[in-house]
Amino acid sequence: MQLFKEFKEFAVKGNMMDMAIGIIIGAAFNKVIDVLVKKVMLPPLSLLTNGVNFRDKRIILKEAVMNIDGSVKTDEVAIGYGAFGEAFLDFLIIGFTVFVIVKFLNRLRNRAHDTQDETVATPKDIELLSKLTQLTEEQNNLLKSKKNHN
Repeated sequence: MQLFKEFKEFAVKGNMMDMAIGIIIGAAFNKVIDVLVKKVMLPPLSLLTNGVNFRDKRIILKEAVMNIDGSVKTDEVAIGYGAFGEAFLDFLIIGFTVFVIVKFLNRLRNRAHDTQDETVATPKDIELLSKLTQLTEEQNNLLKSKKNHN
């Protein structure tokens, strides 16, 4: 029963929901990037290289051996550098996009934490800490001024 209670607290606090939302958006984002690379970026690149399909590019280490009837006796052994290049291009696009998003979110968070910036609503905890800091500074200044007068 205690385990169920702890799981319920974990789920209600938002950690599990945030993770689930992130995974779902990440999966959808992966599909978008996959289509962007395969259907938008690679076709013009293939056109520039006289129709070379990069996914099929490979270095053959050992040719396939065929039986007399045409069936494959031994499979081909090859290094598929074209598929690797495609996956690497996916990685670069995803990495750059995540970098831009994180940079944007950090800028928004920094603006929200700046209590002097009136254009963005400051979170209550940051606002309270800022007021506490100001009050502490005022109190210290008063104490210093009293000490100097004595």
